[in-house]
Amino acid sequence: MVATAATSSFFPVTPSPDSSDSKKKRLGNGSINLGGIKSKTSSGNLQVKANAQAPPKINGTKVVTPPAEVFKNEDGVSFHPPRTFINQLPDWSMLLAAITTVFLAAEKQWMMLDWKPKRPDMLIDPFGIGKIVQDGLVFRQNFSIRSYEIGADQTASIETVMNHLQETALNHVGSAGLLVDGFGSTPEMCKKNLIWVVTRMQVVVDRYPTWGNVVQVDTWVSASGKNCMRRDWLVRDSKTGEVLTRASSIWVMMNKVTRRLSKMPEEVRGEIEPYFMNSEPVIAEDSRKLVKLDGSSAEFVRKGLTPRWSDLDVNQHVNNVKYIGWILESAPLPILETHELSSMTLEYRRECGRDSVLQSLTAVSDNGTNEIECQHLLRLEDGSEVMRGRTQWRPKNAKISGNVGQIPADTA
Repeated sequence: MVATAATSSFFPVTPSPDSSDSKKKRLGNGSINLGGIKSKTSSGNLQVKANAQAPPKINGTKVVTPPAEVFKNEDGVSFHPPRTFINQLPDWSMLLAAITTVFLAAEKQWMMLDWKPKRPDMLIDPFGIGKIVQDGLVFRQNFSIRSYEIGADQTASIETVMNHLQETALNHVGSAGLLVDGFGSTPEMCKKNLIWVVTRMQVVVDRYPTWGNVVQVDTWVSASGKNCMRRDWLVRDSKTGEVLTRASSIWVMMNKVTRRLSKMPEEVRGEIEPYFMNSEPVIAEDSRKLVKLDGSSAEFVRKGLTPRWSDLDVNQHVNNVKYIGWILESAPLPILETHELSSMTLEYRRECGRDSVLQSLTAVSDNGTNEIECQHLLRLEDGSEVMRGRTQWRPKNAKISGNVGQIPADTA
């Protein structure tokens, strides 16, 4: 019924031209001529309206349709305009009103939905966009630990932690408007075919997050010598502020065509210097020399390691996080089962590509305490060094006194 009434309101029925000459006709001798048809009535005083229609109703309310427009010719004879496409269009105002009503009802239902997280530690920065804080010099981003990022210990793996560090570094450059091509390459770097490569990384892990935890990662950059840049990270529990991980790294530039290290051009320095913080490293530098292992000094050796296609980054070399997984390939299983990685110092010596075949060497030194130290070497089959490393291991479930970490203040 409602649909029929709505249709009649969009397409009103207009009387035919034959009935427009007079509004009313009285019956004479009990009959009236309607287009040549004789009609008899039982009452001579009954008046009949030609083409009479009951007014339409919508929800019991009468709807009055406007009378059809009438024109007169030169002789004064009334007539209706010809039926054209234009004057047969529906009343669009009624249609727009109906559409508006539907949208308002939908919006009301949408606003009634409860979008609040069920737990306060969930959906913090749900899209992982990140933001600039502390005078535009520090980039902050939150990460939720996923089920596929935890290992056998039901905690996040060291590779997961390192991936978070790398992701925030790239997003920091992108948020500053300097990310053009490659991993963190600025516009001037792209013009000169330069890319960033890490030469040294130092990481201290106080506690590994677990599934469902949300971690807050802060990162910033500082000058390091004439041709290097230092990047620091501070990882905290977003709910308690407890420091989970601290990391510091040194980066240099390499020509992606010649694959040789390059000095920092002044044009590039002018791009990145405004983002430097004048602060001390978040970790005190471990100045101990990393030991070079060989076949005789290494106790554990794993051969035949080859990169997969998914291990390559956009610069067509193996991602530096993959190297960490390779050096742990030769770590003895009893250590992995009873201890967890607490710190590591890495020196990257050479890049490797998709056709490289590598060997992982590990030597274990026990200093008589519960902690274990390992020396590592990752090399190509021809003996060329790819990376040296030193790792510290503590017993699992060891109590670490956490504290609320602070970003070093800019002392400029």
